[in-house]
Amino acid sequence: MARTTTERRSAGNLPAGATSFVGRRHELTEVKRLLSVYRLVTLTGPGGVGKTRLAMRAAADVRRAFHDQAWFVDLGELREPNLVPQTVAEQLEIHEQSSRPVQGAVVERLGAGPTLLVLDNCEHLVDACAALVNTLIQVCPELRVVATSRQSLGLVGECTYAVPPFEVPDPEHAGSPHAVAHFDSVRLFVARAAAVLPSFEVDQSNYQALARICHDLDGIPLAIELTAVRLRSLSLGQIADRLTEQHRLLGEATRGLPPRQRTLRALIDWSHELCSEPERLVWARASVFSGSFDLDAVEHVASGDGVAEADVLGLVDALVDKSIFLRDSGQAVARYRMLDITRAYGVEKLVAEGGHEAARRRHRDYFAGVTRRFAAEWLGPDEPAWINRLWLEHPNLRVAFDYCARQEGEAEPGLRMVVQLADFLSLRGYHTETRMWLDRLLASATGPSHERLSSLMLDAWFALQQGDAGTARSSLRESEVLAARIGSPEELAYLAHLRGMEALVEADVDRADPLFGEAYERFRTAGSPRGEMLTLFLYGLTVGHRGQAEKGRMLLDTCIDKSVRLGDTFWRSHALWAHAYIDVAAEEPDRAERSCKESLRLGRLLADRTAMAFSLETLAWVEATLGRHGRAATLFGVAASVWESLGGSPEFYSSFAQAHHKHVAGVREALGDSAYEQAFEQGHRLSAAQAVDFALETERPRDARQSAGEQPPVLTRREFQIAELVAEGLTNRDIAARLVISTRTAEGHVENILTKLGFSSRTQIAAWVTARRESASR
Repeated sequence: MARTTTERRSAGNLPAGATSFVGRRHELTEVKRLLSVYRLVTLTGPGGVGKTRLAMRAAADVRRAFHDQAWFVDLGELREPNLVPQTVAEQLEIHEQSSRPVQGAVVERLGAGPTLLVLDNCEHLVDACAALVNTLIQVCPELRVVATSRQSLGLVGECTYAVPPFEVPDPEHAGSPHAVAHFDSVRLFVARAAAVLPSFEVDQSNYQALARICHDLDGIPLAIELTAVRLRSLSLGQIADRLTEQHRLLGEATRGLPPRQRTLRALIDWSHELCSEPERLVWARASVFSGSFDLDAVEHVASGDGVAEADVLGLVDALVDKSIFLRDSGQAVARYRMLDITRAYGVEKLVAEGGHEAARRRHRDYFAGVTRRFAAEWLGPDEPAWINRLWLEHPNLRVAFDYCARQEGEAEPGLRMVVQLADFLSLRGYHTETRMWLDRLLASATGPSHERLSSLMLDAWFALQQGDAGTARSSLRESEVLAARIGSPEELAYLAHLRGMEALVEADVDRADPLFGEAYERFRTAGSPRGEMLTLFLYGLTVGHRGQAEKGRMLLDTCIDKSVRLGDTFWRSHALWAHAYIDVAAEEPDRAERSCKESLRLGRLLADRTAMAFSLETLAWVEATLGRHGRAATLFGVAASVWESLGGSPEFYSSFAQAHHKHVAGVREALGDSAYEQAFEQGHRLSAAQAVDFALETERPRDARQSAGEQPPVLTRREFQIAELVAEGLTNRDIAARLVISTRTAEGHVENILTKLGFSSRTQIAAWVTARRESASR
């Protein structure tokens, strides 16, 4: 009997430290000792004392004892307590699927073997974190948890460890550079100073000033790191003198704070005083962002009332230079973020000057514009770029939703934003979170409106996907009443589609068939391409499931043709998978194989794991049907890994599960249990990129080969011919006419070219062709 996917888990996600780990030998040893004794260890201490860095290093040191199952979850940007389980699930690479509650999926993953979970920044969500950890500890016997918080979680059996600041030298008794240099506080300052001045070292000329600085900073790591960057513009002696003066000037103002927090406060106050007034305004107004933000966003939110929009770029540069803003690397468009402590300081200043609500509204308005553009531009060649951008903006979208939910009269704009983001929220698996926002916003927007109608229908859609039939029926009933009063043609089409989806979930395909047909005709009349493709995908699948293969294929081909004309990837990948499902059932494996592979090529551009899981699973059936049993077993392993990352399983879909068991049984019988398990494990161990390359029978993408010193792949003669036509600006339809081939064949060649070259757009193909021509002409 096949083992379940929950027996196989991907490796953890501990991030690599952006800077070196300095000191903490005793503390590290103690935390690891406590972890061997207690199942919950909470590292406590004030902000900036180094709780996160210590927790991450301890986790990295002991990860092998947990078979590399060490997971890190940063809760610092989360403001909604109800989303703690969802945030943990996301970091565990669990995407919501079917009716299983997300907390149950987390329990299943963490309870499958020895696991270490690091929960970082719990202090503002203590009750929610405590409730989740209490459940996990009780039902996951091999789980250990490290939490970082400014206060304990208050659970029975919890061990708290107060993280101390670094030891500091006594400036009155600092007798030599050697006597100062062995202190961890000094070592940290030197390490960070070297990043600013590579030649920096402790010597006879600076050791006394360095001792004074580390002493005055109370050994707080964050304070030391923030101070070290001042070496860009000040000498060590100047920094030491300014710190002493700052403590004296601010001592009275901060007397109510604990000593170490007074030190950090004094340091940030000093940073604030070094800023010009426009820089201070941008700092304060940017504090309404969550996570990272780009220049366009901060120009919109921070400009006005003393800050000209044209000046924001220069002010952002200045704040980066002062280490108030930190630039995130690795993105095509520059993005910025702030440390929690500097963000909180900015909020304090913004509230004090009375500008907090205005800045939050400008923030909401900006992201309302982003969601509006997404809804208008999403279907087309820019889908991968949009998904990446919205994933980065997700923390800010949450802030905008929260503003709408809390502010009187703003619920309908909030509902509009959520509905506009429906495809992104679905693709990323944010089902429970979306329903939470809808519930909060619908509670305020009680009057009849198009926003309420579309939101009720979206709530029903997500409820159906989660198996919550009761809520779906309730939302559908209210939708029907409201649609009868104010429904537009497109809204009535979505309502018919939802009725068809409800029937399909209930396995009533005879009822689903005409409902999807009605929805499709309504969408066509209303001129809604997105609605047409949404319905055609499920309509074709339903018809094919009823045994009408040719009609099902015709409907799916219509969906694919519409998708190709729009340059869409999302619906095309789903329609291609549905095509393969029908073809396998009709015993046409060659045809199914082509559709599966094409679906996979498209699905990975959006990281759409749901489409990829179905395609990989169906491709395994194809290989089994063709008698390639070893490859089929490996693909079952690959598919199992993707199902696991989704928190899903073929078992969740009754007709799908039947075919799964039939093909697995056939492959096992052909190979024998031992050979099957060996091939299965081989597939399950593959990385995501390796897995798709194996399934597609292609070489690794260009970037992976170049990192290993290999050359880019050579295109076939036909592929190079098509690449040149792409460079001329021809569409797939134009290429097909020029070469007398079908449009789908032309598109398949283009997708192969993209895959081989590691590209994601036709523009990149054109640039590659041009570069080759220029190189050849030299």
